[in-house]
Amino acid sequence: MISRIDLRGTALPEGGDLRDLLPRAEFDVEAALETVRPICEDVRHRGSAAVIDWGEKFDGVRLDSIRVPARAITEALEALDPAVRAALEESIRRARLVHREQRRTTHTTQVVPGGTVTEKWVPVERVGLYVPGGRSVYPSSVVMNVVPAQEAGVEGIAVSSPPQKEFGGLPHPTILAACALLGVDEVYAAGGAQAVAMFAYGTEDCLPVNLVTGPGNIYVAAAKRLLKGRIGIDAEAGPTEIAILADASADPVHVAADLISQAEHDPMAAAVLVTDSEELAAATEAELKPQVAATRHVTDRIEPALSGRQSAIVLVNDLEDGLKVVDAYAAEHLEIQTENAAAVAGRVRNAGAVFVGPWSPVSLGDYCAGSNHVLPTGGCACHSSGLSVQSFLRGIHIVDYTRDALAEVTHHVVTLAEAEDLPAHGAALKARFGWKVPQQ
Repeated sequence: MISRIDLRGTALPEGGDLRDLLPRAEFDVEAALETVRPICEDVRHRGSAAVIDWGEKFDGVRLDSIRVPARAITEALEALDPAVRAALEESIRRARLVHREQRRTTHTTQVVPGGTVTEKWVPVERVGLYVPGGRSVYPSSVVMNVVPAQEAGVEGIAVSSPPQKEFGGLPHPTILAACALLGVDEVYAAGGAQAVAMFAYGTEDCLPVNLVTGPGNIYVAAAKRLLKGRIGIDAEAGPTEIAILADASADPVHVAADLISQAEHDPMAAAVLVTDSEELAAATEAELKPQVAATRHVTDRIEPALSGRQSAIVLVNDLEDGLKVVDAYAAEHLEIQTENAAAVAGRVRNAGAVFVGPWSPVSLGDYCAGSNHVLPTGGCACHSSGLSVQSFLRGIHIVDYTRDALAEVTHHVVTLAEAEDLPAHGAALKARFGWKVPQQ
């Protein structure tokens, strides 16, 4: 069901050579660009009519309007299962606790007497938050996108999720209910590349935004790449991933269950176990079979995911090599199930989020840990972070110098300007002092 990669017996290669030995899903965003380009151009020129037409083609439902009526959002909350409502409310509460602590404050540095630089943090004015709606329904993604935007102080928040034929062309009612709980009343029934283009260019129904965040399929990722620059983006999300670094102390029942938990997202989802224990590897393989048989989404998601080239059990010489492997892999989600798990987790350099010990599974982070589950995939955790309040803020430097403070440094500015063959830069200062460099 899941393959093995044996890296024992020899020294591990470095850098890219090690990454090339590890399993990874094929996710060719570049190839998808030519598919999404005409969609985005159509939305640019025809607006909401194009969004409706593409929604009919891809989602199988013809809409009269892409804007979800306010009454539909209210009714979705009224009809929500009380247990689901309570769970969403707790998820929101915990996410707010964590994200509120991420807020940044204005800070002023006195560089010299009379010369200061202040850094203030300003939220983007308007954001478009994308919530997938394909194989599964993701109200948790509403929480993970909206909460940090609200805590950052974003004033204009719009949510888009694909129209669902079985719900009359509206997004899934649980997604609408989550929007209601969060006080978001601007919601659009639009999915895929056409939703990203709607946010980027604006339509007669939807004002353009400054930033688009949220996970989606390869076409959403391709549209983000195509339109980046016109809009800011959080990341190009690829298939979900879990890596587990474990030793002989790990419980194979837990390990197998956690691998399966990510495999049920998508047939391209990646599930990777890195271990120095042959016994744990064998026990996990044995445990996968009955657990997979006992769950849902087996043939269409879990089995293809676990048996695909993106998933494997990676055997290493010891935990030191295991750490090198998981750092090279840079997983979206990384579990540490070893002795002294907290100490081992503290040594990890590359991961979207790290889950420490047997009682901190990835599923907790997906819903109720308080952390954010919109995380970098495809190895991007070696240079990128997950979604946070910072994602919605811009740092602006405010420079305030007196005449004396400027005079004191003018000779350095003039010297550097001339060194770069940009004499007008220096002249801009000289003009303030009668075209003479102040004496020091």
